[in-house]
Amino acid sequence: MSVTLPSSLDVWRMVTARRSFEGSLPVSGLTRLVEVLAAPDGEVAYTVDFGRDEFGVAYVAIRANAPLTVTCQRTLEPFVLPVVIDTRLGLITDERDEAAMPPGYEALLVEDDGRVAMAAVIEDELLLALPLVPVNPDSTLPEELVAPDEEPPSDSRTDNPFAVLGELKKR
Repeated sequence: MSVTLPSSLDVWRMVTARRSFEGSLPVSGLTRLVEVLAAPDGEVAYTVDFGRDEFGVAYVAIRANAPLTVTCQRTLEPFVLPVVIDTRLGLITDERDEAAMPPGYEALLVEDDGRVAMAAVIEDELLLALPLVPVNPDSTLPEELVAPDEEPPSDSRTDNPFAVLGELKKR
């Protein structure tokens, strides 16, 4: 198991060698992710394992944990959202191969040279794991936005609004 993740890997060599990497990445270094966060604080702890499954499918398994600071869309206050990733990506060289992926796999398209920037793949998975509308589970709406408990307005009207149509039908 290697601790440092190279900037670019030959995934086919990693699969053949059944390599694993474990370590952490600073959130501040993941520029696309930082753009959607309230603060670039913290680190992403990751484990990356390469291998082949019982069907011969080459894969990379990614597990990552990151406390990401996002903005609550209810209160507009920042809060820390724990994001956990546990995914298996099947390695393909042609988009047509995606249909042949076994259940539980997502496809990762690999360029002809076999090189992949794993930090960018981890960043992609974190971006996909973020909710579209982050809401702090501990937040509540301000009192001025919450209507007091009221009885629904009673309809004092007892006649049928379609009675006029019934009269037209009789003619």
